[in-house]
Amino acid sequence: MSGELGTAEIHAGQANGTAVAEDRIPLQRVPAAAPPGPEAPPGSGLDTRTLSRSLFLRLAALEPGSAEHTYVRDTLIELNLPLVRYASARFRSRNEPMEDIVQVGTIGLIKAIDRFDPERGVEFPTFAMPTVVGEIKRFFRDTSWSVRVPRRLQELRLALTKAGDDLSQRLDRSPTVAELATCLGVSEEDVVEGLAVGNAYTASSLDSSPSEEDGDGPLAERLGYEDLALEGVEYRESLKPLLAKLPPRERRIIMLRFFGNLTQSQIGDEIGISQMHVSRLLTRTLTQLREGLISEG
Repeated sequence: MSGELGTAEIHAGQANGTAVAEDRIPLQRVPAAAPPGPEAPPGSGLDTRTLSRSLFLRLAALEPGSAEHTYVRDTLIELNLPLVRYASARFRSRNEPMEDIVQVGTIGLIKAIDRFDPERGVEFPTFAMPTVVGEIKRFFRDTSWSVRVPRRLQELRLALTKAGDDLSQRLDRSPTVAELATCLGVSEEDVVEGLAVGNAYTASSLDSSPSEEDGDGPLAERLGYEDLALEGVEYRESLKPLLAKLPPRERRIIMLRFFGNLTQSQIGDEIGISQMHVSRLLTRTLTQLREGLISEG
């Protein structure tokens, strides 16, 4: 029969086999199995909060790890992604790609979905927003510093920034280190350290183009200077063990001559020997040190 899912045919044969009667008895309609997922797609006329509430109730009744549980959970994530984009827009001024911020916020959204209890009577956006924003702030706190600094100093820098703004408005001038220390209840040394930490937040490339005030050439050409004593570091380090092996008198003569800048006559008067004797000791000692350096090389 039309409109029915199936029919059953009952053939009744008469005993003499001369006639066959055919009756059709309709079976009861069997509804098709509903596919897993939300009762209506996100693009339907249902309100997002109403649909989310329905999905959370369904999620709570499903077995974790099942295919339907995973489907409903993924649907909740996609349905609430606008919440992540809204929270990420607050950090648009940071020097981080917006895609990275949205990814971090999505991690917070997933954590909020896994912890949300629809029976508590709280709307999901109200519950999820602190988790999403907190995850983004944690990302900036832990990964966006050019140089890794202790969390204590990161938090101190934030406190100093807030206290500095408040004091500047009240005093109509920039606060001093002592005033900041009194306001926060910390030592002046901690304030100085916290202010210096701000230099570690961002870094400039050595190949960056200079501004008009900085002059010509990249930053690498305008930083540092040539240390003329750098070439002698290797020789000084190699001489230390050789000097330690010298007899006390010869070692003292070397120290007075090359570190005290005394003449041979002054050294002779200091030690109580003649200038000629000082000269012979210097020549012999320097030859010994030179041979020691050559043998090590």
